[in-house]
Amino acid sequence: MSHSSVKITASLTALPGKAEELRGLLLDMAPHCRAEPGNLRWDVWRDTAMPERYVLDELYRDVEAVDAHRQTPHYQAYLAKVPGLADRSALVLEAVALEDNRSGGSHA
Repeated sequence: MSHSSVKITASLTALPGKAEELRGLLLDMAPHCRAEPGNLRWDVWRDTAMPERYVLDELYRDVEAVDAHRQTPHYQAYLAKVPGLADRSALVLEAVALEDNRSGGSHA
């Protein structure tokens, strides 16, 4: 069992005429994803230079939490809808060196 946090950063660029529908899909997903037991963060950002591009900033407790997220009905519904709304790419990241602002130190 992995105990290392997992960060996912996904970039979604709306297809022509689909920006508002994409925004709605992402905003509808937020409360469901945030309520998952292994989710630590799930934020939606919009690119100020390219308003049709959104970035998801997700943080999960561990790999198992990511796997559980991908099995949820809301994620499965998202997967079914998003190809018709946006081009997307995602980075799945593991921590290398993070600053722990609470203690003033660093950990890896």
